[in-house]
Amino acid sequence: MKKAFPYLIPFVILISLCSLQLLIPDTLEALRYRYFDLLQKLKPRVYKEVPVKVVDLDDATLEKFGQWPWPRTKMAELVRSLQDKGAAVIAFDILFAEPDRTSPRNLVPLWPVEYQDQLPDVSTLPDHDLEFAETIKRSAVITSWSLTDKPVPSMPAIKTGFSFAGDDPRASLPNFPGAIKSLNLLEDAAAGNGVINFFAEHDAIVRHVPMVFQLKGQLYPSLVAESLRLYRHAGAYTIKSTGAAGELSYGSHTGIVGLKIKDQFINTDEQGRLWLYDTGFTQDRMLAAWKVLENHPDAAAVKDSIIFIGTSAAGLKDLRTTPLNPVAAGVELHAQLTEQILLEDFLHRPDWAGGAEMLFMILTGVVLIFSMPYFGAAWSALIGAASFAGMFLVSWQAFTGYRWLVDPLLPSGACLAIYLSSSLIHFLRTDSEKKQIRNAFSRYLAPEVVEQLANRPDQLKLGGEMKPMTLVFADIQGFTSISENFTPHELTTFINRFLTPMTDIILKGKGTIDKYMGDSIMAFWNAPLPDPEHALHACNTALEMQKFLKDCGGKILNKTPGAERDYPPVTLGIGINTGECCVGNMGSDQRFDYSVLGDNVNLASRLQGLCRLYGLSIIIGESTYQSVSSLTCIEIDLVKVKGKAQASRIYALLGGHETKNFSHFQTLKEKHEALLRAYRAQEWKTAAKLVKECASIRMPGVSLEKLYGYYLSRIEEFQRTSPGTQWDGITVATSK
Repeated sequence: MKKAFPYLIPFVILISLCSLQLLIPDTLEALRYRYFDLLQKLKPRVYKEVPVKVVDLDDATLEKFGQWPWPRTKMAELVRSLQDKGAAVIAFDILFAEPDRTSPRNLVPLWPVEYQDQLPDVSTLPDHDLEFAETIKRSAVITSWSLTDKPVPSMPAIKTGFSFAGDDPRASLPNFPGAIKSLNLLEDAAAGNGVINFFAEHDAIVRHVPMVFQLKGQLYPSLVAESLRLYRHAGAYTIKSTGAAGELSYGSHTGIVGLKIKDQFINTDEQGRLWLYDTGFTQDRMLAAWKVLENHPDAAAVKDSIIFIGTSAAGLKDLRTTPLNPVAAGVELHAQLTEQILLEDFLHRPDWAGGAEMLFMILTGVVLIFSMPYFGAAWSALIGAASFAGMFLVSWQAFTGYRWLVDPLLPSGACLAIYLSSSLIHFLRTDSEKKQIRNAFSRYLAPEVVEQLANRPDQLKLGGEMKPMTLVFADIQGFTSISENFTPHELTTFINRFLTPMTDIILKGKGTIDKYMGDSIMAFWNAPLPDPEHALHACNTALEMQKFLKDCGGKILNKTPGAERDYPPVTLGIGINTGECCVGNMGSDQRFDYSVLGDNVNLASRLQGLCRLYGLSIIIGESTYQSVSSLTCIEIDLVKVKGKAQASRIYALLGGHETKNFSHFQTLKEKHEALLRAYRAQEWKTAAKLVKECASIRMPGVSLEKLYGYYLSRIEEFQRTSPGTQWDGITVATSK
């Protein structure tokens, strides 16, 4: 239970946050909508000129032509003006539910009875509604109507039908009991008849606009849909729902998928709604009605366009709140939706978005929960911050690149909550352990290793243990003669400037410094922390040490304040061996050290001593060679080092993996192996010839002259002193 405690509380938090989708869906949806509003504010839809305009009965128009409602003769005049200017479709965002009160037949009954005999016969006078209807018949005009919650017997006129593909869409739509419709006379004369309702969210902001509605089980199109149908000269609508061919619903019935108008398919949500991608108010889509009536030159923009007639006058109370405009005229929203469809510039929240958000929240939460005990607060903070930023970046890229609405709020909130809770638990649990480990190991380990042990105390085993390790001994060649020319101060400065960068390289290569012995360094890998690739890391570190001395060692060593002369070039001999060793606390009660012992340690030291004999920079043992097959190596000899009864194969480490496939090396390796075969078979003439051929091969950055000079001298010695003597091919090293 104690071990599970650090995971239990974050898991409870994660499960609780996942449950919020079911417990407070309205609150989460409100936050999500606010975030989507922010995306639109950061990158609103850019208004582009399309054949859609709004003829606005604005305050200036009402002031010029009188208060609303106008006589239907004035409305007929407005329609005729638009027809004469070539409007393709004229859609009214205005209800004409009652007869015109200014028509003579409606005015006469209002006169006193004693004067009515003096009035003309109203049957001979023009009827304003009839005149308006006759004007409407001349072109593609759309009347409008509104759904209500109060039952009424009359039904609006249907100008075209609907066909279905997939599930019945009526199951996904709210079913209204009543409607306020325009006069039958006007509906009959109109080419189209559409619904003008908007349904705001809980915060009174309009974000969705339905394309299809249901009244008493009958489907009706929106004003926008009717405008597009007439503009495209389309027939019936086709509603596609889940269950239709090509729709992967996986057995679920989520509702409407989209609406087809002639050749264009419009993707919608499950209730047949489109997201409003708001531009905010722009004067470019607006035409004042008084300009149209007075044939103002700007009114020429109506030609071949869809014209929506409505009002922005505050007194007529047709103002809505949108993500970018707190006082948008309702007619503007119809125009904006039509623009979006013509431009095919849609916002869309994919069906998979909710599931993807939940899955990402769970995966990120689980990763954080399990990473905290292993990586600590700092690295987990980076993981959490990267996940946090990544979610918002993905959301932004999805919005700007694909117009997808993806919500990062709940997943990012979950990351933050899990990180904070896990950090607190982890801190309380490990603080005392870290203090204990730092105090114990700061005596004999590098600070970086102490920190790793403090963060991963479970990796630490006190006392001695046998385990496979890789040992490295590095020594300055010819140091005795170098030191004879130095004063004590110069020698100390020289050693410090040499050991500091070498130590940095070893520690960065995951090694542990065992000890410094004058100009020598002993280091090992795979303890105290496990390192599955300890041999490879040790060899790469040795190569990096040699590279440093070659590239910039002289610059570092010679940057000594007050130095009267430069230090000589430094060459390093490195021996590397891999094998079982005993590692742990070594010493006495008064003084101890974390060190390593064993025969393989001694062999590594002997290999370092052989570097000068063979004229090489790095010599590795056979077990090390078998673990670093990716590096550039050649076999050197079969040697019996001092203190060992058995001979060992030794190899030269010439470079990393990047040089192994060079043609120079492949040629060298082939001839070198032939040399060793001839050398061990005592075929001295062939061996001498191959020595010269190998010596002539030049590998960039590698000097083998001393090695092949040594081979040649041995061959000449054997030819001179031991002709015909059988030889086992083993070289006996007489010095350490």
